[in-house]
Amino acid sequence: MKRALLSTSLIALSAAFVAAPAGAADKDAKAAPKSAVATVNGKAIPASRADVLLANQLAQGQANTPELQAAVREELVRREVLAQEAQRKGTDKKTDVQAQLDLARQGVLIGAYLNDYARGVKISDDDVKKEYEGIRGALGDKEYKARHILVEQEGEAKDIIEKLKKGEKFEDLAKASKDPGSRERGGDLGWANKASYVPPFAEAMAKLEKGAYTQAPVQSNFGWHVIQLDDVRELKAPALDDVKAQIVQRLRQQAVEKHILELRAKAKVE
Repeated sequence: MKRALLSTSLIALSAAFVAAPAGAADKDAKAAPKSAVATVNGKAIPASRADVLLANQLAQGQANTPELQAAVREELVRREVLAQEAQRKGTDKKTDVQAQLDLARQGVLIGAYLNDYARGVKISDDDVKKEYEGIRGALGDKEYKARHILVEQEGEAKDIIEKLKKGEKFEDLAKASKDPGSRERGGDLGWANKASYVPPFAEAMAKLEKGAYTQAPVQSNFGWHVIQLDDVRELKAPALDDVKAQIVQRLRQQAVEKHILELRAKAKVE
């Protein structure tokens, strides 16, 4: 039920690999040129590939050990063996395979470009403070612990309200809710601020006294709601310094999204 905050993240292509056992193959190292990590059937594997795979593993928290370097080398050898066999069999000539290779190459290129663009975006302390204050304003100064029952038709919601007036328990009636995330918890939505909900829901919820429920159905794009407010508490926002890094990243992403839209608007598409 809670509204998801969607944002376009930077496109990233990470190279995953299955690590070989520690101490795996090193016997061909002498035969490889200095610019290569190994040669397979006479074809050199560029050291740059090892650099990419190694950097990916280090970014995931792996320690740069001789065992990891050996595993990276062995993985590259296995990939080269399989790639050569695929080419020998003509797999790379298949139309769908060529399309996938084109998309993969395009994805890497886009990811590198957008990451470079993001790193070049200048974010000032004033920009960060302004965004922080904007987020704080949107969140408000309170958190609400609410329940709801979501149904398809307004008449169903009115029937539920009448049953509540007659003394039936909200938790029992919530079993009829079409929201699977809260239905089994008696409609409980947990603690959240107003910004977590769609506007009609948030406005109706914020007007309730503790322990009260809406006397009329509330409509949203999800359907019709009967809402009960269980409790309210002050919202303690984190200090600016504690979230500065996240805000900088958020602003960079916003700049990237804007850049993408601008490029799309200028593109001649026929």
